[in-house]
Amino acid sequence: MIKHSFIFLFLISLCYSCETQYNTPRTAFIDSDWSFKSLADNTWREASVPGNVYSDLLRNDLIADPFVAENELKVQWVSENDWEYKTTFKIDDSTFQKKHIELNFDGLDTFASVFLNDSLILQTNNAFRNYQVDVKSFIKKENKLHVVFNSTHYFEEEGKNKLNYKLPEGDRIFIRKPQFQYGWDWAPKLNTSGIWKPITITSWNDLKINDLFIKQNSIEESFAKLTAQVEFSTSLNDELTFEVMVNDDIVSKTKVQVDSLQTTYEIPFEIENPKRWWPHNLGEPYLYNISIRIKKGWSILDYKSLSKGLRTIELITEKDSIGESFYLKVNDIPVYIKGSNYVPQNSLQIEVTDNDYHKLLDDVVDANMNMLRVWGGGIYENDIFYDLCDEKGILVWQDFMFACAMYPGDKEFLENVKQEAIDNVKRLRNHSSIALWCGNNEGSEGWENWHWKDGKSKAQQAEIWNNYIKLFNNILPNTIRELTDNSSYWETSPKFGRGNENYNTEGDTHDWFVWHDSYPFEHFEQKVPRFMSEFGFQSFPTYETIRYASENDSNSIDSVAFSTHQKHVRGAELINEYMKRDFPVPTKFEDYVYMSQLLQAYGITKGIEAHRRAKPYNMGSMYWQLNDSWPAVSWSSIDFLGNWKALHYEAKKAFKNVITSSIIENDTLKTFVINDEMELQKGDLSIRILDFIGTELWSLSDTISVSALSSELKHELNLKNLKLNKNAVVIETIFNTDISYFYLVRPKDLQLPISDIEQTITRTDSGFTIELFSQTLQKDVFLFNASKGHFSDNFFDLMPNERKIIEYKTRSGDLEDLNIKTLNQFIKLKKETPPPKVVNREPESL
Repeated sequence: MIKHSFIFLFLISLCYSCETQYNTPRTAFIDSDWSFKSLADNTWREASVPGNVYSDLLRNDLIADPFVAENELKVQWVSENDWEYKTTFKIDDSTFQKKHIELNFDGLDTFASVFLNDSLILQTNNAFRNYQVDVKSFIKKENKLHVVFNSTHYFEEEGKNKLNYKLPEGDRIFIRKPQFQYGWDWAPKLNTSGIWKPITITSWNDLKINDLFIKQNSIEESFAKLTAQVEFSTSLNDELTFEVMVNDDIVSKTKVQVDSLQTTYEIPFEIENPKRWWPHNLGEPYLYNISIRIKKGWSILDYKSLSKGLRTIELITEKDSIGESFYLKVNDIPVYIKGSNYVPQNSLQIEVTDNDYHKLLDDVVDANMNMLRVWGGGIYENDIFYDLCDEKGILVWQDFMFACAMYPGDKEFLENVKQEAIDNVKRLRNHSSIALWCGNNEGSEGWENWHWKDGKSKAQQAEIWNNYIKLFNNILPNTIRELTDNSSYWETSPKFGRGNENYNTEGDTHDWFVWHDSYPFEHFEQKVPRFMSEFGFQSFPTYETIRYASENDSNSIDSVAFSTHQKHVRGAELINEYMKRDFPVPTKFEDYVYMSQLLQAYGITKGIEAHRRAKPYNMGSMYWQLNDSWPAVSWSSIDFLGNWKALHYEAKKAFKNVITSSIIENDTLKTFVINDEMELQKGDLSIRILDFIGTELWSLSDTISVSALSSELKHELNLKNLKLNKNAVVIETIFNTDISYFYLVRPKDLQLPISDIEQTITRTDSGFTIELFSQTLQKDVFLFNASKGHFSDNFFDLMPNERKIIEYKTRSGDLEDLNIKTLNQFIKLKKETPPPKVVNREPESL
């Protein structure tokens, strides 16, 4: 018996040992020994691939840092030149003997001619496309790869010469590359070129999987029905076995007779008792690991794995008595969207690290956002961005890369962008986080409202609009329909421009009456749209970022070193105009920076709360913008160096699932409780009116319940009946763990007292704990110091006689230089009283 068992186990192990992964494709990166030069130069210099010519010039000390001072203006010659890159690489005997050898170019920016061993193998015209070239007949064991990039200006002129009219928004519209590189009102003009994504070499014999799409057919409580759509290349005409594995368990094994003429097969399978993927604020963003193996006998010919979340997402646009709704339904639940607009993290994309992606998207989750909009003037982001959004439960609104312009409609251009769409939809369609595809940013609005029709004949206008329809109403939605499992598509954002009477009652809205038209922040409360996909206000970045951008030479509002980092033509004027309305206007630059951030946070959170109070009429609040691509005065809530501005701290509070929010209408204080949870919320609602030394002037306490997914008015108070000094009181509202503070006058009109702030600093494993105390209210307390770190809260109101504890994460060994600013000192400075004194207690050690 023992002998037979041994033989049985031996045979089993022998069978498993037969299941070896031989003959699978092999892929290697071609990323070493690169050099570059101008086509007009003779000197080759070291280059990095992936990369770009600006980064390579900077590393070789051939240009100054374009992000510092006015250097951007000094490097414009770079984009006018032609550039070339070269390397050599070897392949081993095993690779050389493979039946198929292919070079893969994931991103060439933009007009490239590629030579392998002096033979032209590829010419490109689109930075957003990927290219595969069969090089079996060109490859040697020792190889020379040479890539020549021509300046875009040749092709810009060529595009303009094809037309008998001028399309709006300049040269960029003819070039399929990141549009913001031509300059924007928050970005520099750095029109890059180079090998901006990896080059790889792949070799195989019998079969190679080119693409795997897991199509979700249906999902119910007991099971989900899916299809593995496998696209591959093969020279075989044979019976093969397709195995589908879910979390390492084989759930389907299918024998298929394949031939070299058919390249796509579909394998149905099911998952029992499926777990659903949720946005992080509503549940777990659960991901399955799904893989496909193609076998011939015991041999694995190729395999591919991916992570997949199971969920349903629908864009609901239904006519109603007001206009037309606009909201997302996830797993049949209407989800209130809280988020921001995302732009590329660096104008020189190669400088963005994996850690940068992790940190920024952690900051998104930390601020209670559940969606980012990938704006159409940037890039289709790298895979890691979408992988992390999947893992962290962040929904993605994905624009196609068209922004603020009308585009050509000739056959060559439309075929080019069609293939661009196919490449990127196929690359991204497995990501559970992608909730919506959108054709363009502000194209239709610009056509209707920005005088783009001026000077054009009726025939020319018709041609331009028909070309728009071809691209955004035919090519792009047809691509989504054909290549995804019913993903939602939206033609343009916004649906209507702000000159249209329906802009607040239908679709999504970009409301720039505040900022561009100088409307007061109260406009956000008076005109609430169905879904706010853009609204914003500028502020200065943090002191650290200003020091970097100005080489420590920026100590005035009009600093020459920092002046080129304000890209909006009226930016400085508008910040000052709005500051005069609502805040004191400091003369010292450091104080002005602080006040600008308070101003931005004040206006945008006013809008966020107005949107959320209007739920379900309004179902989304997404401000412009999350981040920066260089150090600048901009609309971002996180600056270029990753520091949180006041807005990001305040958005974190305003975007919590359950908040209280107050507004005054006709001398009546209205208190709302907003609940984004999927369950009813019960608890004690407390409302108190306090003066600035903590005296309670009026109070109410009640036990209430708030329906799931709702905004409910819970209390009304007629302020006329109370004899209040409105300039010297604060409304404190508490519901369960949420606390909010509301003031009855503009910040500049508050009668804020001066008193000491006590601080106790304790060292911790990750930095320091800071305990603050004051006998009077301290408004907009700002903590800062010279070391790199992150405060758990900042720009907060410190209530009288209450202790507040802040965690400061840093690698710095001390916190002796902790500084504190408050709004109090600026209100009282008008009366020539001193700033608040900080009283230090002795630090405690571990």
